Amino acid sequence: MTVVLDGSGLTLEKLVAVARHGEKVELHPDALERIKVCRAMVERKIEARETMYGVNTGIGELCEVILDDDQVKDFQKYLIYNHSAGIGAPAPIEYVRGAMCGRINVHAHGNSGCRPEITLTLMAMLNEGVTPFVCQKGSVGACGDLAPMSQIAQLLMGEGRAYYKGELLPGKEALDRAGIPVPGLEARDGLATINGSNLLTAMSGIFLYDMDRLLKQAEIAAAMSLEALLANLKPYTSKIHELRGFRGAVRSANAIRMCVDESDLQTGKMSTKVQDAYSMRSSPQVIGAAHDAVRWCREQVETELNGVGDNPIFLPAEGITLTGANFQGTPVALPMDMAGAALTTICVLSERRLNRLLHPALSVGLPPFLTKGAGMFSGLMLSQYTADSLIVEQRILSAPASIQSIPAAADQEDFVSMGMNTAIKNMQIRENAWGVLGIEFFAAAQALDFRDFSFGKGTAAAKARIRETVEFLDIDRPLHEDHTNMMELVRTCDILEVVESTVGSLG
Repeated sequence: MTVVLDGSGLTLEKLVAVARHGEKVELHPDALERIKVCRAMVERKIEARETMYGVNTGIGELCEVILDDDQVKDFQKYLIYNHSAGIGAPAPIEYVRGAMCGRINVHAHGNSGCRPEITLTLMAMLNEGVTPFVCQKGSVGACGDLAPMSQIAQLLMGEGRAYYKGELLPGKEALDRAGIPVPGLEARDGLATINGSNLLTAMSGIFLYDMDRLLKQAEIAAAMSLEALLANLKPYTSKIHELRGFRGAVRSANAIRMCVDESDLQTGKMSTKVQDAYSMRSSPQVIGAAHDAVRWCREQVETELNGVGDNPIFLPAEGITLTGANFQGTPVALPMDMAGAALTTICVLSERRLNRLLHPALSVGLPPFLTKGAGMFSGLMLSQYTADSLIVEQRILSAPASIQSIPAAADQEDFVSMGMNTAIKNMQIRENAWGVLGIEFFAAAQALDFRDFSFGKGTAAAKARIRETVEFLDIDRPLHEDHTNMMELVRTCDILEVVESTVGSLG
C-alpha cells in the first residue's frame, strides 16, 4: 500500500515499509499546495532582499556574511559541496531511504521554503529505487545530519553516486536510467534538503521497530529456558504485575504465559522450586522495562518524523521567517541512548538464563553443558563464551553518546547531539542481540530435548522451528555455523512468526 506523506501520521511501521520493503510514497495534494505557497513567500522575500539565514547569508559562524544576488544561487551548490564531508563505508540503503522519506514528510508541512521540484524529485527517487551513496559517518546530529544529507542533495544537482537496480552508478546516470529529471538547486533548496536530523531519526525508527520484535523473541526464549529449567510459573501471574502497575511488565508476563500455555509446568504435573533465581522470575519486570522504554522512544521518534526540523522556518500565513534550532538531534539521541542500554540489559538477562542451562549445579538435572558425553565432549560450553564476547561489546557501546558534545564551527555550534553516534552504535547492539538471543534459543532447544514432559504450545512451536535450522548436538561439532544460522533466524523473526501464528500476537 502506498504511503501518503502529509507531514503527519508517519509511523515506524510506515517508515520501515518504505525504507526496507520498497513501498511507494505519495505526496498529499494539500502538502504540495503548502510547499508551493511557502516557496512563493520565499521568492518574494528574496526579491525584496530580506536577510534570511542560509538563503542570502553564509552559515554557521559565517551567518553574518551577506550574499549578493549573483552569489545566492551558487551558494547552494557550494553549501552541498562543503557539507559532503562524511567518511568511510556507505550507510545501508534502508537507512538512506528512511532519511529521504522523513525529509519529504518535513517538506510536506510547507515551512521549509524549497521548490516543489526538490520534494517531488526525492519522492521519485524513492519510488524508482534510486538511492544515493551516503557515507555512514560524519554527522554530529545538530544542524541536522549535514554530511550524509548533503550526499543525498548531490543527486539533485545530477552529481554524486547512487544505487540503481543493484549497481552503484554516477548520480546523473542513475537518474537518467530511472527517467528522473535533475531539478538543480536554487536559493534555499540545498539547505532545505539537508538541515534536519533525518538520517539518525530514520535509523532510530528502524532500530525501534526491530527492537520491539527482539523483545518478543526474548520472551519466547525466556519461556523456553523456563520450561527447560522446570521454573515455578507463579511469578508470571498477571495479578502480580497489575498490582505494581508497569504496563511493560504486564505485557511481558502475558507474553510468557501465552508461550507456556498447556505446559505440564503450568498444569502442576511437574514439581518445581518454591522460588527461582532472579534471572528467571524477574524476566517480565526486566523485559517489561525495555518495552516501556521503547514506548517512550517511539513517541519521541515519531514526533520527530512528523515535525518541522528546519532552520530557518518559514510561516507563510504570518509572512515571517524564524530562526531557531529544530535541527537539534538531542530529543531523539537522548531516548535512543536509553534504548540501546535497554537492549543490552535484555541480552545480559538472556546470558544469565543461558548460564543456568549450562551449569550442572543450576540446571535442575540437565547434563553439564547440555551434552550426554561431558568430558569427551564440551557441548555448548563455548557458546557461552561467544555470547559473553557479544555482551561485553554491547556494554561498551551502551555508554551514552548524547553527553559527548564537542564544539565546532568556531564555537557557533558549541553544543551538538552526537545522535548519529547513538544511531550507529545501536545498530551494532542490535546485531549482537540477534546473536545472544540466537544462542539462548539454541541452548534452550537442546535442553528441552533432554526433558520428557508436555511443553507449552508456544515453546513447542519455537523448538520445532529451531530444529529446522540447527540439529540436536549429539556429539561435538564446530558451532560457528549453528551460531550464525541462529543469529539469522532471530534477525528474520521466523521464530516469532511461528509462535504468533500458534498462540496469537504477543503484544
